[in-house]
Amino acid sequence: MTGAGSARAGMAMMIAAMLIAPGLDVFAKLLMEGMPPAQVAFGRFAAQSLVLLPFFVFGSRAAPALGHAMAGAFLACALLTINLALREMPVANAIAIFFVEPLVLTVLAAIFLGERIGWRRMAAVVVGLIGALVVLRPNLAAYGPAAAWPLATAVFFSGYMLVTRAMSLSTDPSSRAGLQFWTGIFAAITLAVAGSVWAALDPAEALVLPTRHQLELIGCMGALAALSHRLILMALARVEAGLAAPFQYIEIVSATLLGWLVFGDFPDALT
Repeated sequence: MTGAGSARAGMAMMIAAMLIAPGLDVFAKLLMEGMPPAQVAFGRFAAQSLVLLPFFVFGSRAAPALGHAMAGAFLACALLTINLALREMPVANAIAIFFVEPLVLTVLAAIFLGERIGWRRMAAVVVGLIGALVVLRPNLAAYGPAAAWPLATAVFFSGYMLVTRAMSLSTDPSSRAGLQFWTGIFAAITLAVAGSVWAALDPAEALVLPTRHQLELIGCMGALAALSHRLILMALARVEAGLAAPFQYIEIVSATLLGWLVFGDFPDALT
């Protein structure tokens, strides 16, 4: 595939991943009606790792590395903070606040990966950010301190994207299942520790025994997570992180639709 063709394929993969991603937030919000946020996030990565295990075993069984641990820790923190946000606000609103992330990622990619920032790329990010700020304005008053959780998610997810982009450039295509697998394992370990400490400090966040229905939701969430993160990994192997960043705004389309269909949430007229 030519350079231009590879870039177009990477963009298409990023678009597909972003249209899928809000489904994960819907599953998480449903599960948090009866489970603490850290346990829900842990369940996602545990299920994701089980889905990916056959691909890892029968593919290139790459050894774990520091980059896997860093990506896993960033992703675990991103999932925990967005779950805390989803417990307090609608899916579309939480994701809209999170949309400072493409700007954060574009700037950090220039600093740490040496990627260029052209005017077209920056214009795409800024236009999307203006739209996100329209949503952010009323939500600061409506949700108070909870509006800070999606902002924290933006920083953590940017870290995950940067590490993943760096590792994708130095990883053989046949080893990418290992990259995704080990990232999920380290994310699960991070969340297991965080969830245990949190439960010990706050009895209200104690772990619960999942019901059959909750296990089914966790399984679906894990399978969807495996697909979406595989698409992100494949996209970042083809395009720069800064180029992929603006495509994340497409997530608001499916987030709004799913929030309306599942929870009856719909943004106000200004949004």
